Amino acid sequence: MLEMRGIRKRYGAIQANDGIDLTVGAGRIVGLLGENGSGKSTLMKVLFGVVKPDSGTIRFREKALVNHTPREAIATGIGMIHQHFMLVDAMTVLENVLLGWKRGVPVRRFEIADRIRKTSADFGLDLQPDALIADLSFGHRQRVEIVKALLEGADLLVLDEPTSNLSPPEIKSLLGILRKLAEQGRAIIFITHKLGEVFDVCDEVVVLRDGQVTGKSAIAGATRKDLAHMMVGRDISVGLSRTDRQPGNEVLVARKVSWRDSAGRQRLKDIDLTLHEGEILAVAGVDGNGQSDLVDVLAGLKLPSEGTIELAGRDITRATVVNRLRTGLAYIPVDRAKTSLVAGMTIEENLGLRDFDRPPYRRGIWLDHRKFRERAKARIAEFSILARAPDMPAGMLSGGNQQKVVIAREIGREPSALIAFQATWGLDPGATRFVIDQVIAMRNRGGAVLYIASELDEVLMVGDRIGVMSNGRLIGVVPRQEVDLAQIGLMMSGGLDDSDVTATIKS
Repeated sequence: MLEMRGIRKRYGAIQANDGIDLTVGAGRIVGLLGENGSGKSTLMKVLFGVVKPDSGTIRFREKALVNHTPREAIATGIGMIHQHFMLVDAMTVLENVLLGWKRGVPVRRFEIADRIRKTSADFGLDLQPDALIADLSFGHRQRVEIVKALLEGADLLVLDEPTSNLSPPEIKSLLGILRKLAEQGRAIIFITHKLGEVFDVCDEVVVLRDGQVTGKSAIAGATRKDLAHMMVGRDISVGLSRTDRQPGNEVLVARKVSWRDSAGRQRLKDIDLTLHEGEILAVAGVDGNGQSDLVDVLAGLKLPSEGTIELAGRDITRATVVNRLRTGLAYIPVDRAKTSLVAGMTIEENLGLRDFDRPPYRRGIWLDHRKFRERAKARIAEFSILARAPDMPAGMLSGGNQQKVVIAREIGREPSALIAFQATWGLDPGATRFVIDQVIAMRNRGGAVLYIASELDEVLMVGDRIGVMSNGRLIGVVPRQEVDLAQIGLMMSGGLDDSDVTATIKS
């Protein structure tokens, strides 16, 4: 169905794609693996018509695609489901589908609504046309993107990190949907970093590194070790161990913190949380159980309905975000593209967002750009950010290097407390290792860390104490040595009443 030959694309000194060949047959699911910056996204942008290649050819269903646009790619039968969903939250499912409707084709809303219902029923997508996007989970938003692509006539679907923010049941459901699509003759390119999912759903795999294909294999003949080596060419285990130390003084304390949304619905209930010097409190939980509300309240983006919050002995319950930052708080949000970075600003400008108005970066009413540049060069070297220069727009960096900029800005300030929310979301194994190493290094220096992740293995690897978010509560906080995986699983699924959690774990 698809044949890409000799695709090359260069950005200045960076060779993003260097003679890549990729073929995908009808009814096949091809896993596309590689670290952040390996060339996967550029290759898919070339396929979808977002980026023009320097050289190479593309044929789709025996038809040559030359200088095509995204609209022409869609019309030809190519659908792209991006890692960051292209949906308007304030609109319904139907309205989002209609936004991309074919030009010149009459639109009858009730007919399109019926087609959404039918497609949803055929693939078990459980979507209602009048549902508001803002009210849907990540899993259901992704299904909206799939329905959009199918109604646009996609024969080839490209999914970029489709499971990054999904719960285990949602991942299982998605993989089943993809298999149904393939059985109907559609071709699928499945971009992921999770090797387990490759073996669960893919027929074959193509691995990229440094803009080149380093390996191709049928899944039946592949091993995880082989694929990991082709991806990174090195050991990807966590490289930094914890220093033995007793937790120190209390740094961040939340007492009986609750929060209700504008409709009066209780999102957080009686959160008791304490972070100590030299300690990581790692919190697991299926997405949507209050994690984002908790970090927003702690960071000052939302004010609690009840309870108090203290940082370094100061009451910050009603403090502004700026005051919390100045008191020693750092925050890594879940979405680096929307809430961590300003994509159109340079690396050095993004690194200066926390302290641009303070000496030595400010002199009177003027900014000292020389100081900005010196700091940026030092941070780029210290945190191994792959960039051609400090004045490079942050939006041009790979996902892993964007996250390194965020890490450099937040941890580089040597805060007393860090909130890290899904800090490795969508990152390859090498970038994941880097982030975790930086968090552990901060802990080893005496910093206090709240580390929230959806991957239980990651939580257990990072945390000194482990807790679970379930239905807006923080439950079952115990030392890592006392963790019972079966009980943690029950807590994550809401299968234990929180009043019995501690007794159950200890027993």
